[in-house]
Amino acid sequence: MSSLSIYAGPTALKRISEEGLNQQQFNVLVGASGGPKWFVLYGLDRYLFGDFFANRKTELITLGTSAGAWRMCCLATADPVAAVERLAQLYSNETYSSQPDTDEITNKAIEMLNGMLGDHGVEEIVNNRIFRTNIIADRCRGFGSSRSKPIKMAALGMSAVSNLVSRRALSLYFERTFFSTMGERCPWGEANDLKTALVEMNEDNAEDAMLATGSIPFVLNGVRNIKGSKPGLYLDGGITDYHFDLPFHKGEELVLYPHFSADVIPGWFDKHIPWRRVDKDNFHNVVLVTPSAEFAASLPYGKISDRKDFEKLTSDERLTYWQAVLDRSERLAEDFSALVDSGVGLEDIKPFTERNKAGYR
Repeated sequence: MSSLSIYAGPTALKRISEEGLNQQQFNVLVGASGGPKWFVLYGLDRYLFGDFFANRKTELITLGTSAGAWRMCCLATADPVAAVERLAQLYSNETYSSQPDTDEITNKAIEMLNGMLGDHGVEEIVNNRIFRTNIIADRCRGFGSSRSKPIKMAALGMSAVSNLVSRRALSLYFERTFFSTMGERCPWGEANDLKTALVEMNEDNAEDAMLATGSIPFVLNGVRNIKGSKPGLYLDGGITDYHFDLPFHKGEELVLYPHFSADVIPGWFDKHIPWRRVDKDNFHNVVLVTPSAEFAASLPYGKISDRKDFEKLTSDERLTYWQAVLDRSERLAEDFSALVDSGVGLEDIKPFTERNKAGYR
C-alpha cells in the first residue's frame, strides 16, 4: 500500500508521463492552512526541503497561509530542515491552561514563531533569492477591525452569510494582503478575484505578517497596523485562501502542492458549502500530493491530527497521538522519494478531477 495519493492537472500529468518527476519542473510550492493537519506532511516537508529542493539554483516561488505559510518560511531559512523540525517540535508539544484566552494563545504562538525562526530566520527569509516567500494575511475592512468582540463577531457572521451568495462578497469585509519578498514581481499582486493588496515583506514586518497569517479569529488576537501595510486588523490568511483558488502559475512550469487532503476548499467559509468548487483552469499544472485514504485510516484514531484534538483528547493522549503522526509521516517521504528515483508508480497518478469529494466548477 502506498502512503500517497497524487493528483495532477492535464498539463502536469502530460509532463510527468513524459519526464518523470524532478525538482526543476516546479516553479511554485504551495502550503495551505490546516493547523495540526500539517503534521501528516512533516516527513515529506523534511524530504522536500533537505533533499528534493536541496542545492536549488533557480528561483522557486512559495505561497502559503497560516501553518502552510510558516512551513514555507522555514524553507527560506539557512537550514530549512532544522527550522521545520523546530516548528514541528514546538507545535506538537504545545499545551495551554484549562481555559486559555486569546492573549495566552497569542503569546504561545509568538514564542513558537520565535523558536522556529531562531536568531537570524527573518533576515534569511527576506534576503533569500532562490526561495521567494509569499504569504497571505487578511485585513479586516470596516467594523471588522473594531476592538469590540461583539462587533467583530457580527462582522465575521455577516461575511460568512455573504460568502454563501458569492465568494467575491468577501471583499466587502476583508482585503487579501500578500506579503512578498518579491516586491512588485509577486505573481499574485494583481489578483482580481478578491480585493487584493501587495506589501513587500522585509525585516520590519515579516514576523508580524507571519503571526497574522495564523491568527484564527477569536482564537488569536490578530495583528494591527503591520508596518508598510494599510492600517487595520490582520487575521488568518485562510479566511480568503484556505486551500487557494488562484492561478498559481501561468507558464508551463509545474506547481507542487503537498496537501493533507484530496479535497481542495477555496476559502475558510467554504468548508460547509458543497457547491463551492475550485476553478479547473487554476489547477491545470498542479501536482497535488496527499496522504492516501488508507494511510490516514491506519493512523491512531483512524484520522490525521487536527485542532479538534485539543477538545476531544487529554493533553497526554494528544501529545502521544501527534508524535505518532509525525513519526509515521516519514512514510510519505519514503514513498515520494522512491517515486522520484525509480518512476515506478507514476502510472498511478490520477487526473485532478478524480479527487475524493470536491470537483471543478
